[in-house]
Amino acid sequence: MISVDEALDHVRRSVAPLPSVQTPLADLLNLRLAEPVASSVDSPPFDKSMVDGYAIDVSDASATLREIELVTAGHVPAKAVSHGHTIRVMTGAPVPAGASAVVKWEDCELISDEAIRNPAAGIKPGSCILRRGSSFHAGQVVLEAGKRIGPLDIALLAEIGQAEVMVTPRPRVAVLPTGDELVAAHEPLGPGQIRNSNGPMLLAAVAAAGATAIDLGVGCDDPDDLRTRINQGLASDVLLVSGGVSAGVKDLVPGILAELGVEEQFHQVRIKPGKPLYFGVRHAEGRRTLVFGLPGNPVSTFVSYQLFVLPALRALAGAPFEPAATQRAVLAMPFEHRGKRPTYHPCRVNAPTEGGVLHLEPLNWRGSADLATLTRATHLAAFPAGDYQLVHGDAIDAIPL
Repeated sequence: MISVDEALDHVRRSVAPLPSVQTPLADLLNLRLAEPVASSVDSPPFDKSMVDGYAIDVSDASATLREIELVTAGHVPAKAVSHGHTIRVMTGAPVPAGASAVVKWEDCELISDEAIRNPAAGIKPGSCILRRGSSFHAGQVVLEAGKRIGPLDIALLAEIGQAEVMVTPRPRVAVLPTGDELVAAHEPLGPGQIRNSNGPMLLAAVAAAGATAIDLGVGCDDPDDLRTRINQGLASDVLLVSGGVSAGVKDLVPGILAELGVEEQFHQVRIKPGKPLYFGVRHAEGRRTLVFGLPGNPVSTFVSYQLFVLPALRALAGAPFEPAATQRAVLAMPFEHRGKRPTYHPCRVNAPTEGGVLHLEPLNWRGSADLATLTRATHLAAFPAGDYQLVHGDAIDAIPL
């Protein structure tokens, strides 16, 4: 067995961002830019009015100004502001030549339908005008490489006319739960059978991570069936197999993976739950596929996914490879740990006190098949290996779920 840190190092060394692809605006959300994006235009592309009002020359001392034109957004002035004249402009409209400021309409006094009292007194040049290029200039980098693209970034790309950009694509992740005992959620249980919970859980977890989930169905404990399904999964960037990786007579997955050219990196990790975890890599036809053999019990599957698979998916998508984040919390009750493996125990972490302290409550967890308790957890408490007794107030690290 290897340690958690050693296992993470193996995964880290095997992961690199996927090759970048040109992708349209509609498909960019939550992807990461593979290269910086520079604007080809000034923003705004012209001096524009920031308000509905009147464009004036602040140096014009005329008592009244006659309105000679109305300009709305999307149109351009046909005339210029001259002595004794004003042009009414709407928000977003280009500021006409000859104007040095715009005054809000509510700050102007109408004398007639075509004239206003000159509002120039106290108005500074440039008032209510957004100058061309004041947000950014043509040639300026507006989005850096590696940035995760959100709705506002998509709006900015649209503004500068960038209909497509180079991004790191979503990893394609194939999911294969295995075992003769598994039946679908809608099917009745026969003798010795259980329902397939790992498949739906992993497919949902992959989708939540922003990757593309591929359902390979359920693999039987039959070499031919497993070989066919695993071979299909190896066409993806990542293959997740749950079950069939321990030491039972029907744990066929590691042998089949070796037959299909997967190079084992490790098998068994000093961890509870999740000891039988397998990790391998296959290089074929210019493609690298990461293969995780996850233990069959659902809590073991979930813990292994959180600790090892999720950091790999994020790194494939262009983020730095980072182990699961932790929070420091204090025990709300005594806790006794027994065992030679570090344990990731379902727990609840309550909101911080006025002093910012988080309180951790270990749940009454009954082992790696106890999925119901895990659904009530907010975190996984990381208890180090060994036999020891912790008391109320002792500090412990916890991984948010």
